[in-house]
Formats: sequence, structure tokens, C-alpha cells
Amino acid sequence: MASERNWVGAAGGIILLMAAADGVQGKTAQFPSMAPPDQYMIADRSAEIALARSAAPASVSKDADVIVLGAHGYESAVKGTNGFVCLVERSWDSGFDHPEFWNPKIRGPICMNAAAARTVLPADLERAQWALSGLSLADMRTRAKTSPKANMIPASGAMSFMLSKQGYLSGADGHWHPHIMFFQAGAKAADWGANLKGSPVLALEGNPLTWYFIPVAKWSDGTPADMSGH
Repeated sequence: MASERNWVGAAGGIILLMAAADGVQGKTAQFPSMAPPDQYMIADRSAEIALARSAAPASVSKDADVIVLGAHGYESAVKGTNGFVCLVERSWDSGFDHPEFWNPKIRGPICMNAAAARTVLPADLERAQWALSGLSLADMRTRAKTSPKANMIPASGAMSFMLSKQGYLSGADGHWHPHIMFFQAGAKAADWGANLKGSPVLALEGNPLTWYFIPVAKWSDGTPADMSGH
């Protein structure tokens, strides 16, 4: 599923992880088509900025760029200084076969470092533009096969924070666990000892991209997270 997705969407990373965990392949889509565009919007711009920043510790997010979803795609809301970019991703950043691909409730706060912002984020921005222009899922799937942005190689060191307790990553998992995500091309789960019994590292292998997820014990506000389900 990740290879079919051509890597579009980083927090798609998290939503993809939910897909893998829940075994969504073969399930009937719960959201067969896009909802009215306004259902994907956050009416209060300041609330979206705050939600985006909640993805990372304040020491990171206070100096980050923040982008928010507008009528035609993401727009600059705050100019930062540290190279990080924070945003709230929507359901269309998940895999094309994910049953919640059009779920308007999905909110995935994420803060990407400079390397990820250069080489992973462009695919997310493009996917949002496609969705808001009314492109069908089938057409998006076709375009992703040849889009340079959708097939960009992530830069060395590309990573992101996803530590928001306010996010909503899937209907089944809510905000899941706070975690840090790394993006690597041409890698295997075993390269990081991921997906092994007792290992804190999870991975979702794609072709050629692999997502590594490392759950952590605290949310971005410093409060402890319940790790019992990990």
C-alpha cells in the first residue's frame, strides 16, 4: 500500500501506520467520496495554528513556519526561523486504499524539520491541492505515479514530530501515541530493529520509502502518555 501511494503524505505516515495495524486492505471504504470542502477546514485560523504547533515541543514549534489549509491548498500563516514547518494534515494524506481517505474529521498535527520540509512536505501540499480542486481518488492515484513531488527522495535526516494529544488520526485510534517519525529511502524495518518483539521502533516499509515510528512517553505539553497500547 505504501508503494502504491508513491510516498505522498508524511503523516500519511501515521495514518498509514493505522492502516497497517488495523488491516484495512480489503475493507469497504467508510467514506467513499469527498465530503463538502468546508468540512475539512478549521474555521478559526488561530485555532489551526495552535493545533499545528501542538505537534512539537514549544521549544521547536514557537520558531517554526506554520501553514494552514485554505480554499485551494496550504497557505503561509506564520513565518519561522528554525527551518521547521508545522501543519495539520488531513485524511487525503493516507494511502489510496485507506477506508478513511475522505474522513473529514481527520486532523494530523505534524512538525517537519528542514530536511523533511524540503523533500517530504511538497507531496503533502500537492495532495491537498488535488483534493480541493475536486480531483477524484482515481485521478489522484494516477497522477501520483508520475508526479515529481509525489516521488521525491527524502533528504538525509528527514524527520517529524507528532506529539499532539489534540490530533485525530483515525476513527479507531483517535490521537494514537505521541511519536517521532523518520523517513528513509531504500531501507528495511530490520535496519533499525523495527517491528521486533520488545523493540520501541515501528516501521512501515514501502518501495522505495520506509517510515520509522518511535513512540515516546510524553505529549508536546509535557504530560505523560498512556503507552499501554503500544
